[in-house]
Amino acid sequence: MKKERIPLQPQFFRMKLHRNLVFAVIDALNLVFNEGEYADKVVQKVLKYDKRWGARDRGFIAETTYEMVRYKRLYTEIAEVKAPFSRPDLFRMWAVWAVLKGISLPDWKQIEPTPERRIKGKFDELSKIRKFKEAVPDWIDALCAKALGEKLWTAELAALNKKAEVILRTNPLKTTKEQLRRRLLDENIVAEPIKGYPLALRLPERANVFVTKAFKDGHFEVQDASSQLVAQLLDVKPGQRVVDACAGAGGKTLHLAGLMENKGQLIAMDIYGSKLKELKRRARRNGAHNIEPREIDSTKVIKKLHGSADRLLLDAPCTGLGVIRRNPDTKWKLQPEFLEKITKVQHDILRSYSKMVKPGGKMVYATCSILPQENNDQVTSFLASEEGAPFSLIEEKKIYASKSGYDGFYMALLEKKN
Repeated sequence: MKKERIPLQPQFFRMKLHRNLVFAVIDALNLVFNEGEYADKVVQKVLKYDKRWGARDRGFIAETTYEMVRYKRLYTEIAEVKAPFSRPDLFRMWAVWAVLKGISLPDWKQIEPTPERRIKGKFDELSKIRKFKEAVPDWIDALCAKALGEKLWTAELAALNKKAEVILRTNPLKTTKEQLRRRLLDENIVAEPIKGYPLALRLPERANVFVTKAFKDGHFEVQDASSQLVAQLLDVKPGQRVVDACAGAGGKTLHLAGLMENKGQLIAMDIYGSKLKELKRRARRNGAHNIEPREIDSTKVIKKLHGSADRLLLDAPCTGLGVIRRNPDTKWKLQPEFLEKITKVQHDILRSYSKMVKPGGKMVYATCSILPQENNDQVTSFLASEEGAPFSLIEEKKIYASKSGYDGFYMALLEKKN
């Protein structure tokens, strides 16, 4: 039988393992697994340990950390360790990772004698069981298998464990896709267009795009290809009043500003003022001048806009199960009760915020989840309600990573009758 191995960038096999790099990985895993910190923030933190680390060193720390977070269940099962993880437990997990990569274990006091044959045998045995092979909690595996069917969920889970590509979204307020492509090439970054995604460029090889002059000048944002379809579906026109009611730090708001050509009024709303401050900073860099941030600190903020929006975007809070390629720690942080709580929030947002759409206006409801409970079930329930009666469903998209190659998403375009 052909033995599967979880892939790693080939340059890491040729690297001499340095103690401080492995220790940084162990520190990162402790913060994610034991302290409950978010993996992306943790990686940023540990990469600041030593300014002398080069691109390969930093790549090793980041990729090893993310992969061990992604396959946490598999590695803990093979290493026979349980939370909370002691430092020796984390080193045991790391040793399992190294053995499965074919990396020779260093002779360090932190590394216990490691039975390589038993590790490989256990890996082959567990690889026949989906919840171990793809490393997912029992409850998520059962929930998604029931919601999507065994075949689709098996394919989707495998796709969600693949490393996400770096996708850029051109800022049309400052440049064109082709101009951006040439400019990045001048900075030694190759970017390719993606068919069917008007503003998207993908990077065949990862690069730190945030240090480029093109980024600092606001010529692009980093945004997954699936996410770019949301603003596009809303069908905005220059001069309209558009409301992004769950704007967050504004990735989709900035996309809308570009599509509106800076003309009209774009109201960006969120319950978190701190996120809107970040949006203001990003808007300045993007040259987006028609954005008006408004914090939702009471129901009056929504009521003032009743019946006034030409377009409304509801990028609703959700479980994030469609984007666990980017946020692998999500699956370990999610709890069953959160699904019940968030579907209630989505239910309320749809009924309350939809009142901002004027007759003849349009609304997009979107999530970065793949669960019907958060997606088409919510839209069906809304359309059957008193608040949803004036609306009709124009189009919906169910995007799966296993079919598109990009993040899992749901989006529905609804129109309010005149």
